[in-house]
Amino acid sequence: MKDVTQLTEGWSLRHEGALLPARVPGCVHTDLLAAQLIPDPFIGRNETEVAWVGRRAWSYVTDLSHDSAHERTDLVFDGLDTAAEITLAGEVLGTTRNMHRGYRFDVTGRTGTLEVGFASAYDEAAAVRDLTGERPNVYPEPFQYIRKMASSFGWDWGPTVVTAGMWRPVRLEHWSTARIARVRPLVTVAQDGTGRVEVRLRVERTERGAGRRLVARARVAGTRAEAEVPFDGEEAVLRLEVPGARLWWPRGYGEQPLYDLGLTLLDETGALDTWHRRIGFRTVELDRSADEHGTGCTFVVNGVRIFARGVNWIPDDVLPSRVTPERYRTRLTQAAGANVDLVRIWGGGIYEDDAFYDVCDELGLMVWQDFPFACAAYPEEQPLRGEVEAEARDNVVRLMPHPSLVLWNGNNENLWGFRDWEWEPALAGDSWGEGYYLGLLPRIVAELDPTRPYTAGSPWSGSWDHHPNDTRHGTHHSWEVWNRQDYAEYRASVPRFVAEFGWQAPPAMATLRRALPGEDLAPDSPGMLHHQKAEDGNGKLDRGVARHFALPGNDFDRWHYLTQVVQARAVAAGIEHWRANWPVCAGTVVWQLNDCWPVSSWAAIDGDGRLKPLYHELRRVYADRLLTLQPETGGLVLAVVNQSAERWRAAVALRRLEADGALADETVLDVVAEPRSVVRLAVPAGLVPAERSSKEFLVADADGLRAVHFPVPDKEFAYPEPRFDVRLEPVPGQGDRVDVVVTAQTLVRDLLLQADRLGPEASADCGLRTLLPGEEARIRVGGCGRVDVDAVRTALFSVDVV
Repeated sequence: MKDVTQLTEGWSLRHEGALLPARVPGCVHTDLLAAQLIPDPFIGRNETEVAWVGRRAWSYVTDLSHDSAHERTDLVFDGLDTAAEITLAGEVLGTTRNMHRGYRFDVTGRTGTLEVGFASAYDEAAAVRDLTGERPNVYPEPFQYIRKMASSFGWDWGPTVVTAGMWRPVRLEHWSTARIARVRPLVTVAQDGTGRVEVRLRVERTERGAGRRLVARARVAGTRAEAEVPFDGEEAVLRLEVPGARLWWPRGYGEQPLYDLGLTLLDETGALDTWHRRIGFRTVELDRSADEHGTGCTFVVNGVRIFARGVNWIPDDVLPSRVTPERYRTRLTQAAGANVDLVRIWGGGIYEDDAFYDVCDELGLMVWQDFPFACAAYPEEQPLRGEVEAEARDNVVRLMPHPSLVLWNGNNENLWGFRDWEWEPALAGDSWGEGYYLGLLPRIVAELDPTRPYTAGSPWSGSWDHHPNDTRHGTHHSWEVWNRQDYAEYRASVPRFVAEFGWQAPPAMATLRRALPGEDLAPDSPGMLHHQKAEDGNGKLDRGVARHFALPGNDFDRWHYLTQVVQARAVAAGIEHWRANWPVCAGTVVWQLNDCWPVSSWAAIDGDGRLKPLYHELRRVYADRLLTLQPETGGLVLAVVNQSAERWRAAVALRRLEADGALADETVLDVVAEPRSVVRLAVPAGLVPAERSSKEFLVADADGLRAVHFPVPDKEFAYPEPRFDVRLEPVPGQGDRVDVVVTAQTLVRDLLLQADRLGPEASADCGLRTLLPGEEARIRVGGCGRVDVDAVRTALFSVDVV
């Protein structure tokens, strides 16, 4: 049987003539941080102090010794970042130039000093650019010339921290006769409900094993299949059937049963190698049929059409070797807790570790996987073309067992960029990636993983017959609103699938205090500006606030609160409108779930893992059942959205109220929403607040859900000065938790408890709440220690007279 030795210990990093202890997996930055030779790039403006690290060559060394009775020993690297030369006892084993691939070298009988030398990513990119010629790029860094995580070079939410190192595990594999080289399980479901697995197996043999009889055995759900590998071949196909297989469903649509698929390779002496994964039985397609509205874009899983409630995922740390399986589980569990059912892995990052997809399999989170191309024209010449094909083949095979994976996507915004960002004249006929997205990648997916759909890009209308970002066809990215308009403009169109849209806000106050120690915080203070990477980011934040509120001048606390309110409202406005227009619109993917460092950004969870108000708003607007009031050209519409599997009979109470809470008019509408449907009703004329009224608003309530409509911006509404009582109630048996109970005496709009102001580890279980006079809100807070009412009041914010 094959033996494996992990090479995690005994590595050193060469630095200034000395050897520093090194961790593998890891990177140069983590090792220099551990040795206290560089400051934390996340703190203050230290990012600039460590820029030199990415511009130098680095070398890792260890003593490699092994003694095995097996015929063959391979040195295996699961991830090298990025351009490396590997030597053993002074002899070159090979070179690499791709972060997204694994590598294997025969070291049978060889020992000595093992050295992995990394060139500067900048130097490698420059060498490739000299070969291929210049290509346009939306950022001033050369990431399109090297197969490396593009966002290492900075983004409009991330720092420029250009890494190098062995970022995934390193090991020795000792084997004899033959080993399992590649397994492709094609998982399908027959019309009669039988689960089918077609296992396509490839082996590698030693010289002595070349003529031996090999047998491959597979087992799933108690079913066994057996096939012989031909004497003169390396491939076999095993077919298994599971009658009545339980189907894997996205969360909210059913359960996520997973089956162990095991494969054993044998010869006459016994087992030589094994392979195990968990699989799930389900069907998936992307319905791109033409209809009266244009070209659709709807996920269909097990025959059920789905409105996708999605978030975009970026690398959870700019130093990705620090992201552990536990961290993946925490962040993805948070996504599921916000009623998310789809996670798009964005194309400027990485193919994530298997641990990411394992959690998605368990939680029912559908995964949309971008190939790593983003916001640039990518040369198609060598040496890049061969690397792109090799990495695509490696990762399609690695990830295809995961039932959560529902879509392969060719790139992020490059087809759109070619058409709209003045690339075409600059390219003057040079290659720019189209051959990857419309040729190479779909061929690889069709060959290796025909059970899943592929799309050429996001956004993409399906062909050059339509603009790549046409709202009527395929996927759409909505960025004009954040960049130039009020968030109400999300309601101006109904795209078929909104794959990116979002609004910025700063991180939690405790995150800012940790990242900017000692700074006198202001929107334009030095550290705040350094941790704002978007072009005119603060200007857009201020304009977004100013459309609804008076800018708060030098009151940073209020500015911080209002920017977070506007972020939550903006994203909610888009999602509520688009969900209300199902099935024409079939999904929204918010930019973005997470951050890779502490920064003002579009994220719902900040760089320290704290939940912004947007997170809680996502939980509300992505719930199976949603009430929303939609101002439309023909009048005010009540939309009752039911994405659950059960009929929803709702008694919707509509109340037109005065600013002081006095009741002006009311009615109750009996609404029946069938499963997976939307009911749209015109609000009765007597309930609609007068146009441009500063003293009336509308409230809709049903089954604990609430929607509100104010006919004017907040700065024009006659809010009473908010008055509310606060009391604290300990939670029995949970000493670190307390209920903050707020009782409103007046209208209190968008009440928010910023729990981290009570202590850096404190968190609250809800976000923005609008209370009517006499109503009570119970907010559970954990991790705050002993607090009193006065402290809690300092952490409570609401919209008031402005």
